[in-house]
Amino acid sequence: MSFKTRVNNYRRKIMRSITKNIGSAYSEPKKGDIHASEIKTVLIIRPNHRLGNQLLLTPLVQEVINTFDGCQIDLFVKGGVAHPVFENYSQINNIIKLPKKPFNNLYQYAKSWISIKKKTYDLVINADKNSSSGRLLTQMAKARVKVFGDIDDSIKSTYTDHQHISKYPIYNLRHYLAKIGLDKANTEMPVLDIKLDANEIEKGKTILKDITKNDKKTICIYTNATGAKCYSEAWWETFYSRLKQEYPDYNIIEMLPIENISKINFKAPHFYSKDLREMGAIIRNTSIFIAADNGVMHLASASLTPCVGFFSFTNPNIYAPYGNGSVALDTNVTTIENWIAAINTILN
Repeated sequence: MSFKTRVNNYRRKIMRSITKNIGSAYSEPKKGDIHASEIKTVLIIRPNHRLGNQLLLTPLVQEVINTFDGCQIDLFVKGGVAHPVFENYSQINNIIKLPKKPFNNLYQYAKSWISIKKKTYDLVINADKNSSSGRLLTQMAKARVKVFGDIDDSIKSTYTDHQHISKYPIYNLRHYLAKIGLDKANTEMPVLDIKLDANEIEKGKTILKDITKNDKKTICIYTNATGAKCYSEAWWETFYSRLKQEYPDYNIIEMLPIENISKINFKAPHFYSKDLREMGAIIRNTSIFIAADNGVMHLASASLTPCVGFFSFTNPNIYAPYGNGSVALDTNVTTIENWIAAINTILN
């Protein structure tokens, strides 16, 4: 573990101990005081810059839109990735951004925090129960209703998937709204979705056709990941060889990461793009996306393409792709035969 990682872990522990009781003194509305039709302005707080975490926020945004007809939503995030992620969400009114590197932009950092006090909302939601800054911002914000993010024990005992980072904020919101007298939603859990439009999808189809040069269906792989989540070149070489053996009637292409590297040494037809929505549109036109747990896996999921996510380090109960037939595979306890079986289930 690097010195920087150790410092950050220590900092998080200190902040959590300081902020763990924030919200305990909040006086929530009494049952019947608030009606759903009165919730028109909503602030959702998720101050994290990573692509995956912004994509994993899209189900909560959909839940708010579906619950409060005609509402307008402000997002409090970090970095600029939320703009392409939520580009086609017309209900997003404003994106308040913390700079990705706060200490290099102290003025902008302070300005973003202070801006929270300038507007009164009907509802504020802290989307990450483990975020100390999210709790502080929820406390600072002026709102009639505040959801700080604590998970009620009844949620844990009722829903087997309550750990999932996209799902627990929704379960929590539904529980809280029912508690103050609003109808509890019984709809299906929203999936990740960047809402690609028809023109984007058609452009992705054209780009994919230019890569494959044929009309066969396509399997897309992504061989990179960060840190301990990344599988070795030997691992990917073995898996890629097996894919070619099992699926001769499919194209197999590789999406390259921003570093422009390949764990299979560029042996497959490949493409490179820095445009998130273009990347998503290309993936949308493939039959399946296969990757280790990373932000691009969540991008594929948000493009509504079936995903196979490989997990060896992070917890699939928290980060698994879901919906659209997607599956998470713990490679510590499964074999390549299990992986091929899972792929067959999706493709067939």
